[in-house]
Amino acid sequence: MDYITAYAIRIGIIASVFKLLLIPSYRSTDFEVHRNWLAITHSLPLSRWYYENSSEWTLDYPPLFAWFEYSLSQAAVMVDPMMTVLSNLEYASDRTIIFQRISVIVTDILLIYAIYDFCKWWSIDRKLSALPVSDKLIRIFVLMTLHLFAYVAPAYLVYLLRKYCLSKFQYATWTEMIQDFRLTHLAKLAIIVLSVTFISFGPFMMMGQMNQLISRLFPFKRGLCHAYWAPNFWALYNIADKVTAMVALRFGGLTTNRWKLASMTGGKVIESDHLVLPSIRPSTTFGLTLIFML
Repeated sequence: MDYITAYAIRIGIIASVFKLLLIPSYRSTDFEVHRNWLAITHSLPLSRWYYENSSEWTLDYPPLFAWFEYSLSQAAVMVDPMMTVLSNLEYASDRTIIFQRISVIVTDILLIYAIYDFCKWWSIDRKLSALPVSDKLIRIFVLMTLHLFAYVAPAYLVYLLRKYCLSKFQYATWTEMIQDFRLTHLAKLAIIVLSVTFISFGPFMMMGQMNQLISRLFPFKRGLCHAYWAPNFWALYNIADKVTAMVALRFGGLTTNRWKLASMTGGKVIESDHLVLPSIRPSTTFGLTLIFML
């Protein structure tokens, strides 16, 4: 057994045992979020997935992740049918808790195996062109399962073009690079990207639901932090606004009613503005993201 395999097995065992011990422990709001998504994808037709709003935890992940929830729901209904009932808000039976915990452990093991497989390939042949088409397909699928990866997609596309469609790292002239460009490889990449895009978004395009889908994937009203745990620059910005507002409230520069209006860390789809500092709009965050990507 080589060292990569040994480490992968150890990590898998340690992570699984640790999470098994935590089964009866604290559950975050994500527990109800995913239970509700199981119910949505199991109980409703595809055309209603991104319109259902009987719970505050609406489905707001990309279609490929929604299909993943649908596949889990097929097992969930056999473990505890009440788990997939849409009206059973905050449902948390023992079977439901165990199922949710175990499903996380199983997917963690799959993640560890994927990392192990990549490390094995990396130790043998580091050329991206050596990867089979199926591996590239899987990577594109992964990018489209979580919309938080959207900002990485352009950079990853450039990386693919550079590593897969060109054979050298440097070229003396643009002409030399153009002549070396592999159009057949570009065609393969285009087919992969367009195929995965159509599989993911095609049904919603045909149903005319793209605007609704985009509004769910990018709910700007939810706030810059999404929830209190978001470790980004805007968390510091919100803290600065809170501290400044506390000082203003202490010295009479802010009313109590005004203080209660701001809630940047609730994670729910509500409209919130900063109390003292300038409120940040979607166009601002989009522009800054674009600049830093470049």
